[in-house]
Amino acid sequence: MPLTLASLAHHSALKLTVRAGEDGLDVPVRWAHASELADPVPYMEGGELLLITALKLDAEDAAAMRRYVKRLVEAGVVGLGFAVGVHYEDIPGALVEAAREEGLPLLEVPRRTPFLAISKAVSAAVAADQYRAVTAGFAAQRELTRQALAGGPEGLLAALAAQVDGWAALYDASGAVVATAPEWAVRRAARLTADVRRLRERAAPASSVVAGPQDDDRVELHSLGTGRRPRAALAVGTAAALGTAARYAVHSAVALLTLTTERSRSLHAAEQRIGAAVLRMLLAGEPDHARAVAGHLYGGLLDAPFRIVVAETGTAPAARAQGEPNGDALGALEEAVESAAARSGEAVLVVPDGERLVVLAADGGAAVAACRDHAAALEAVRGAGGVHEPLVGADEDELVVGLSAPVGPIAASAAYKQAGQALSVARRRGRVLVEHEQMAAGSVVPLLADDAVRAFADGLLRPLNEHDATGRGDLVASLRAWLSRHGQWDAAAADLGVHRHTLRYRMRRVEEILGRSLDDPDVRMELWLALKATSSD
Repeated sequence: MPLTLASLAHHSALKLTVRAGEDGLDVPVRWAHASELADPVPYMEGGELLLITALKLDAEDAAAMRRYVKRLVEAGVVGLGFAVGVHYEDIPGALVEAAREEGLPLLEVPRRTPFLAISKAVSAAVAADQYRAVTAGFAAQRELTRQALAGGPEGLLAALAAQVDGWAALYDASGAVVATAPEWAVRRAARLTADVRRLRERAAPASSVVAGPQDDDRVELHSLGTGRRPRAALAVGTAAALGTAARYAVHSAVALLTLTTERSRSLHAAEQRIGAAVLRMLLAGEPDHARAVAGHLYGGLLDAPFRIVVAETGTAPAARAQGEPNGDALGALEEAVESAAARSGEAVLVVPDGERLVVLAADGGAAVAACRDHAAALEAVRGAGGVHEPLVGADEDELVVGLSAPVGPIAASAAYKQAGQALSVARRRGRVLVEHEQMAAGSVVPLLADDAVRAFADGLLRPLNEHDATGRGDLVASLRAWLSRHGQWDAAAADLGVHRHTLRYRMRRVEEILGRSLDDPDVRMELWLALKATSSD
């Protein structure tokens, strides 16, 4: 317990007498300072017991004493010790009355008690309190270390909450609550997600103090991790500012959780290397070898239907090459997927592959859902107003994702191709995510919006367009009508408003100009696709 004026008043060797301000004796004393200045306030820091003999004070002037005491209170002085028998045989009534009015504790110091004795008593008490705090801090550190070595973060958080007489919570890289202590604190912790996310935008180590969700909550947030961006965060909620021992406990918890986070990061990197090997074996058509290498690391992921996610941005993720998975759009997707899988307890295989991120996740699981949700959130921001533009030339850090259909280990290679195809479609359509099933259910026409396809179409139809430009006929429109009617002469001629013999003549001219036979189904298919590609202008 910190030293108080009450402790000094009860100190048997000092023989101090309380003359005013009895209600303020429980205030802690930071130091004892003797000063005979008429205005010692510029030299005060607050929390001091000021010792005087009134050498330079007119202690019998009521107005002067009121001004003097008022300035001391405003400066944070917690008590006034007056030595009697030096310049005044008793404490003047003007000073006693001024102290009573301001509620400032006034202690009478007998002549036989030197100020030095009071200073020594205060110094010894402060040193003892600091020693107790340091000892308690070391004890807390030992307990926290023991809990950290025992297993997960739950025990460490419980020990920390007990040390600070409050609650504690651990957040993952996405800002989601991982664990709390006590359990009732989970709702309070969840309300601070936005504050945790703001903290993650600052370089580690970072901390902040925020108002808690309850009126009596004071919450400290600390980032965890040694990289450019934090990988986790710790929240500590208390009813008041932390004392020395509690501060030791919090600092120890931050250090231990940071070590745990960095150790987990190293293990995660090793898991990713194993995952890359497993993925290569699956894509090479060696599911049995993949299972053997994976062992129990990915649980039953390889034995159940799974999906493959392929994600890209317009630039190589340099941040990941430096060991920072959070540094780009791919890293944000990786965090979202892994955090969702961790919270649901499901296995997920995540492999950074150059400019790509490849994810193998259980069909219908939390990781796939998180991928969809993450893409939908980006879509909402990127496509305000419902207008989507192709991503050609777009921001190089924009995310594009392809999702395969559900498959088993034998068809992993096919699923990887499906995801790649869906990703290409997403890029052409200006979408964040496209699923392979959506490609089969949609139209092929949007796929024609490609520079290579357009160049082919323009080249194929150029002779016909040049012919029509001379005003010698309308071969392009006639070809479109004929193909749309599947070669039915009468129906196509009726659509054009011409005689069927005129349409037959025009189709012969098309064959002559292009040097191709319209009886060939491949020729008809290519011409129809070329017409569709150019009609999108």
